[in-house]
Amino acid sequence: MSHDGLSETKTSYISALISLFASSSTLICCAIPALLVSLGAGATLASLVSVFPKIVWISEHKEAIFALSSGLMLIGGILQWRNRNAPCPIDPKMRDPCLKTRKFSERIYWISLGLLMIGGWFAFIQPLL
Repeated sequence: MSHDGLSETKTSYISALISLFASSSTLICCAIPALLVSLGAGATLASLVSVFPKIVWISEHKEAIFALSSGLMLIGGILQWRNRNAPCPIDPKMRDPCLKTRKFSERIYWISLGLLMIGGWFAFIQPLL
């Protein structure tokens, strides 16, 4: 750990953004198409696939997408846990942004975890029901 805690705060923030990106990919492959079809918007899904044809490829490889996303979420969670009590600078001008960034990073991580779980539900559990 560094003595001022700035590198830990940056690491925590970056890991939260990476986990958000990873979990949002699971929404693209599974949750959004399932939601559109369940709402009766199959034509919207068809036009979305015609504009973005790689959505089909992502859906075909959802196991790899989820494995990679889950791995990134695990790494992000470890970094969040490790940096939860990292020191912030004593100077109030630097301490307050450090604490805000730490809280923001934690919120992003939990939102990302929720998105991953929603995507996992639509990809693996919902089709079994």
